[in-house]
Amino acid sequence: MEKQQNIGYIMLLTLVATLGGLLFGYDTAVISGAEKSIQAFLIHGLNLSSFAHGATVSSALIGCIIGGAISGLLASRLGRKKSLMVAAVLFFISALGSGQPEFVFFEKGKATMGLLYMFNFYRVIGGIGVGLASAISPMYISEIAPAQIRGRLISFNQFAIIFGMLVVYFVNWSIAKGQTIEWINGIGWRYMFMSEAIPAGLFGILLLFVPETPRYLAMQGHQDKALTILKRINGLDAAKRILKDIQSTVEKAAGSSKVMAYGRKVIIIGILLSVFQQFVGINVALYYAPRIFESMGAAKDASMLQTIVMGLVNVIFTVVAILTVDKWGRKPLLITGSVGMAIGMMAIGTLSFLEVIGISTLVFIIIYTASFMMSWGPICWVLIGEIFPNKIRGKAIAIAVAAQWAANYFISSTYPAMMEFSGGMTYMFYGIMSILSAIFVWKMVPETKGKSLEEMEEVIEKL
Repeated sequence: MEKQQNIGYIMLLTLVATLGGLLFGYDTAVISGAEKSIQAFLIHGLNLSSFAHGATVSSALIGCIIGGAISGLLASRLGRKKSLMVAAVLFFISALGSGQPEFVFFEKGKATMGLLYMFNFYRVIGGIGVGLASAISPMYISEIAPAQIRGRLISFNQFAIIFGMLVVYFVNWSIAKGQTIEWINGIGWRYMFMSEAIPAGLFGILLLFVPETPRYLAMQGHQDKALTILKRINGLDAAKRILKDIQSTVEKAAGSSKVMAYGRKVIIIGILLSVFQQFVGINVALYYAPRIFESMGAAKDASMLQTIVMGLVNVIFTVVAILTVDKWGRKPLLITGSVGMAIGMMAIGTLSFLEVIGISTLVFIIIYTASFMMSWGPICWVLIGEIFPNKIRGKAIAIAVAAQWAANYFISSTYPAMMEFSGGMTYMFYGIMSILSAIFVWKMVPETKGKSLEEMEEVIEKL
């Protein structure tokens, strides 16, 4: 690491960008504490099916797909910073609207199909914010981070996602603690959603004080502004060298900004990284955590508390990834995590077939989630932020992230119906996907440790 690097400034920019990750985690996990209340209020109140329940719980993911798909367009047209500001506004609107979906048009507390549609609309709005933040927060970090610590800094975004989930698990538990189920189903779930407005507002305000990324500025022809930011991050000598590398890649790719300009294989690798991250079943564990623990015999308060314990495990093992990603490399961590996830899910599936419910199931859930958090959780985002060349990064990340959210929606919305058919088979499926993910990484994914984004272009050209 070069002595002139301004680590304090780099960490400050990273911290602001990772608030997008925190809101990503907060928004996607807030439903875990509220989904049974939504089921009681809207789904059972309207005599709808388990499919409607799964679709409502997962409705934000439709917005995530949209947000991911348009993230490249916004990042290219508005820039990375302004796109994150759009996401902050969407988070804020969704938080208030999801908690008060009756606003203006409907009678409060009365379940109607119109109210169900409105609730889903606000969740989709938040999902668009999540889709944008999930693509652009790691993109922003990758474009301001020095190569030697880039993996660690992008991994902080995953830490923020998990920390956001842990915060909202604690918030949900605090709201539900000591309250009657009638109060939770009538009022408590509203507080859970509206609590997100606080970090969303903070994110929007702090974004006013950070710069655009130097790589985006250079691609837009603002060389002086890019050099100023690079100088503040890396020191003058390194800044000039980095800017020269950026300019050479931009000139080399002039007229080749089409997403397939560097071949199909890098796009396929990005898509498969995203799809496998979801097909291993992690969001089932995150979205339905309290319900899973209740099915093991835990009371409602205890199931919320066990979810917080799981959240702490997630944070600890994400820190393991942060400390090792730039030392061990990306591929070893991914393969190790895939093996651990396979062991966890296969064991949970076997216990489900044997109808064994107890502490052993909790242990294997923790093994599974810990394995994910030290590997596929952060490292997938690191690689998506690294492997795509400068000229196509916005568009390519948008494709990969849209694929990720489409896979997320498929896995999350089918979970209730799959569990009705066979719990054991459901968990075995996720275990098989974990095994396939290890084979994919071993055979197809390049190592990116220690390489600058510009050096990565040479690696991609050899794929």
